[in-house]
Amino acid sequence: MNKQVVAKRYASALFEIAKEQQLLDQLEQELRVVKQVFAQNETLLSVLNHPKIALAKKKALVQEAFANISTVLQHTLMLLLDRHRIDIVNDLADAFIALANEARGVAEAIVYSARPLTEDETNALADVFAKKVGVDTLRITNIIDKDVIGGVKVRIGNRIFDGSVSGKLARLQRQLTR
Repeated sequence: MNKQVVAKRYASALFEIAKEQQLLDQLEQELRVVKQVFAQNETLLSVLNHPKIALAKKKALVQEAFANISTVLQHTLMLLLDRHRIDIVNDLADAFIALANEARGVAEAIVYSARPLTEDETNALADVFAKKVGVDTLRITNIIDKDVIGGVKVRIGNRIFDGSVSGKLARLQRQLTR
């Protein structure tokens, strides 16, 4: 079965538990941390997937590495280890965050700009694009990209709104070469 499909099932179950126990915000933050730890330590995932390392050692490593997270998430990680599915932890985190955002009416956006955006600019973009995509709130992550030249390029999910100078130049070039 596809990793994303499996991850969505685990994320859905974890999401239901989080709603029941009112741990939605806490688990979302913890999953972001877990995802970041796995992203920064690529060897951790390879160790946890290694067939010659005993399951007990893998569990001890995870318990030590993630001692400060909730027991619900610790149990989820142990379950993933038991079922040899620890490699889906990043996909699980993404799926859980998507479910949590959907439940709250929040969307994640990446804004590419040539310079850092001010708080006022970020808030203005959040207000405008939240209405366009039909959500209550938009969480914006600003990424500096000198190729943008000017303006902004906004990515929300799989939608891209390109108001950058480089995007306009590219569109103009395509029109002229037709």
